[in-house]
Amino acid sequence: MLVIIGYLVVIGSVFGGFALAGGHLATLFQPIELLMIGGAAVGAFFVGNNGKSIKATMKALPTVLKGSRHTKALYMELMSLLFDVLSKVRKEGLMSIESDIDSPEESPLFSKYPSVMSDHHIVEFMTDYLRLMVSGNMDAFQIENLMDNEIETHHHEGAVPHHVIAKLGDGLPAFGIVAAVMGVVHTMESVGIPPAELGILIAKALVGTFLGILLAYGFVTPLASLLEQKLEEEAKMFQCVKVTLLASLNGYAPALAVEFGRKVLYSTERPTFAELEDHIKKSKTK
Repeated sequence: MLVIIGYLVVIGSVFGGFALAGGHLATLFQPIELLMIGGAAVGAFFVGNNGKSIKATMKALPTVLKGSRHTKALYMELMSLLFDVLSKVRKEGLMSIESDIDSPEESPLFSKYPSVMSDHHIVEFMTDYLRLMVSGNMDAFQIENLMDNEIETHHHEGAVPHHVIAKLGDGLPAFGIVAAVMGVVHTMESVGIPPAELGILIAKALVGTFLGILLAYGFVTPLASLLEQKLEEEAKMFQCVKVTLLASLNGYAPALAVEFGRKVLYSTERPTFAELEDHIKKSKTK
């Protein structure tokens, strides 16, 4: 919703300001210029990216129209799940969660938290490292190093869409100049026509530069920034799981281990100690 509101503000400010200054909006409607700029941008997009990058970008674009799913409620569900798992380990031993981590979708422990289960990346990350803990062959330092490498790999992979969109935005002003130059070439071919008609051709040519810059900085580049912010929010989920599991490996009780995880969250989504404690108590009664 914020993306649509932002676009409406951009359009209203730019075109409304032009109209208030006495400009004729019809002059700015140049479909041929849009075809040249948009077509060149799409072509460059396919030339400059491999299949994986194109697929990842196309998959990521619809998410910009959705609000962030990484809310306080989701984090409390995640930490409640971690608390339940670590409590079971503390009471019954590591082997007691083997069936839960092998088939989390069938586990009564995991199924209590559908919001977390809907994110297969975080579930896979959690169960993989719980499985390593069950094996008992790795110490906390080795697991932490492996976690850091996996999170870094996930981050680089997730960064592909916003890098692609950012580069596309960087190229749009140049494509606008290309369209403007083509318009100037056409104008120079028509130097014998009356000045009034010549002025119209020059105006049409300049619209190309205007459209390239507007599309770049008003529409495309902000999407890259938004995708980057969404990626950073997603990384917090992994960091929360990482810190909580490592705290448990180092001998901390489940309540303290979860507190370690709570502390890495952004302040805007981080529940208070009392909120988390209350949520965990309520989840026990379910």
